Amino acid sequence: MRRTAYRVVQEGLTNTRKHAPGAKVAVTVTGSPGRELVIVVSNVLPIGRAASEIPGAGAGLAGLAERVHLDGGRLRHGPSRGRFQLTAVLPWPVDQPAGAAGEHGREVP
Repeated sequence: MRRTAYRVVQEGLTNTRKHAPGAKVAVTVTGSPGRELVIVVSNVLPIGRAASEIPGAGAGLAGLAERVHLDGGRLRHGPSRGRFQLTAVLPWPVDQPAGAAGEHGREVP
């Protein structure tokens, strides 16, 4: 689960840089053992279309969705209220080490 959580944040930040350069990004991680780990990466939608300078195959979200699914989770992404939002919900087993994620959400502006 830890690697998948890391990859969700990494992909969200990469996509923001690629498709909305200079946009502020909000990353929120919440959850607790025995429940779920919820990761949300969002940014304001760019006006017009941003020219991407970062090369890639364009399969990042598809690969991420597969990875999240293999860990028993769910992934949603797309526009919502003027923002692009990437949301992953992963199971967090009770026996998962406490250092895997914080119990309380923390938003980084």
